[in-house]
Amino acid sequence: MSDAELVLRSTRVITPEATRAASVVVTDGTITAVLPHDAPVPAGARLEDLGDDVLLPGLVDTHVHVNDPGRTEWEGFWTATRAAAAGGITTLIDMPLNSLPPTTTVGHLSTKRHAAAGRAHVDVGFWGGALPDNAEDLRPLHEAGVFGFKAFLSPSGVDEFPHLDREQLARSLAGIAAFDGLLIVHAEDPHHLAAAPQHGGPKYADFLASRPRDAEDTAVAHLVEQAKRLGARVHVLHLSSGDALPLIAAAKADGVRVTVETCPHYLTLTAEEVPDGASEFKCCPPIREAANQDLLWQALADGTIDCVVTDHSPSTADLKTDDFSTAWGGISGLQLSLPAVWTEARRRGHGLQDVVRWMSERTARLAGLDGRKGAIAPGRDADFAVLAPDETFTVDPAALQHRNRVTAYAGRTLYGVVRSTWLRGRRIAADGEFTEPKGLLLTRPH
Repeated sequence: MSDAELVLRSTRVITPEATRAASVVVTDGTITAVLPHDAPVPAGARLEDLGDDVLLPGLVDTHVHVNDPGRTEWEGFWTATRAAAAGGITTLIDMPLNSLPPTTTVGHLSTKRHAAAGRAHVDVGFWGGALPDNAEDLRPLHEAGVFGFKAFLSPSGVDEFPHLDREQLARSLAGIAAFDGLLIVHAEDPHHLAAAPQHGGPKYADFLASRPRDAEDTAVAHLVEQAKRLGARVHVLHLSSGDALPLIAAAKADGVRVTVETCPHYLTLTAEEVPDGASEFKCCPPIREAANQDLLWQALADGTIDCVVTDHSPSTADLKTDDFSTAWGGISGLQLSLPAVWTEARRRGHGLQDVVRWMSERTARLAGLDGRKGAIAPGRDADFAVLAPDETFTVDPAALQHRNRVTAYAGRTLYGVVRSTWLRGRRIAADGEFTEPKGLLLTRPH
């Protein structure tokens, strides 16, 4: 350890085994040792004593819409990755749509990487997209390093990213399974959506009725059926329906290669509290009732749901009208995801060790990055968040780093102040100050 340049010391370090007092040694951006708290500092290394603040692995958010290039007025790599850094997120994987062009060919991936180069404050990877007409592009995208492929089973909301019907899903999934790729799926059934009442207007109850649980349940059931038939790997995006959980649990028990995520807004916000006309709460699938939320928390606790990601999907403020049927559907959550989830987790008796498992360890595993990310352990990247878990703050939209500071969390008091964020042993964010962007553009490990 004679070449070590940094030691971070805390009375509360979250390691894969336990939370304990420790000194974490960093050499060339990599964790090289996790030592007892009072271990001597290697010669030449700088000591950062964090006291009783918690040192946790940087979060890995595998579901982010950066919208760059093409809709950079909605977000962009500079602002999205600053918001991520402010919230303790050190790695994000960018979704293939809401940018122009979408990431559906190798050429479009190159365009996306060019837009991100030199502007990422955290490490960034990319999902590809599976469309009705790009089956021949999937393997080349896989070989170019995308982390998997996103598909919609109902309209996406943007014309340039059409959804797959059942035949197209089967064809795309078979192609992806041939090289053991991963298909990540927005699972809502279009026929159930079309049959639901569509009143429009400002009433949240009407919007909720327009995106019923059975639309999710039917789509998830069909996806699981296809994954089982083909032996394919699939991942259910942003699950909001608690009714789908028994089916998912049974599929996992049967050996189907399915994983599932949910989002902070489904875990912390409820339909009962959404004001009419407040489309900052609009997302698809929607925020559901408190009783449904309880089911999601139970599924996190028992492992039916694997992980928690933001589905950060911003827009300009003018698209958040008071008509739920026409307002843009998406919630901005990058900067606030850790405190939002921690606030509700602690209320329900969960610890930070659980939060790290849901938001860092398992998301790193989903992306295939668990050799580098997701844990404070020797050989992993020295990516950290430093958290004061018992301190509170009230969400002020003006303090957010997102380009458009529209938030469903405005005015809420949350536990967990992120003191600083570190990327490969460098402090990149602290007290509202940021270093120049040093994030890497990641490719899927082979």
